[in-house]
Amino acid sequence: QLQLVESGGGLVQPGGSLRLSCTGSGFTLHYFAIGWFRQAPGKEREGVSYISSRGGKTDYADSVKGRFTISRDNAKSTVYLQMNSLKPEDTAVYYCAAAMGNDAYTGSLRPYEYDTWGQGTQVTVSS
Repeated sequence: QLQLVESGGGLVQPGGSLRLSCTGSGFTLHYFAIGWFRQAPGKEREGVSYISSRGGKTDYADSVKGRFTISRDNAKSTVYLQMNSLKPEDTAVYYCAAAMGNDAYTGSLRPYEYDTWGQGTQVTVSS
């Protein structure tokens, strides 16, 4: 059974950068599209970015386009989210999640399409 573990969160000043990692174990990660999601207090979980199983397709929420970059290293069973130019409104718990579909499935920003979730990592952007 696939398990996901996020790391790399922390406290950063506005304008700073963080790189989140999502490491899979128990199953070969390259079968899965991986999404990054976030949830701030009192708000619904929202999609941030996703990457297809082989990395050929990516997409981002409008709020992070041009600032965040998703990538994956299937040999290391790890997906990364590089976050630059961070803003206070990026403060949230960040989760990665995995979805397995047919050959045509590339992932999405819709949380309900994902079956396996990590425990989350806190990102706080504050001066």
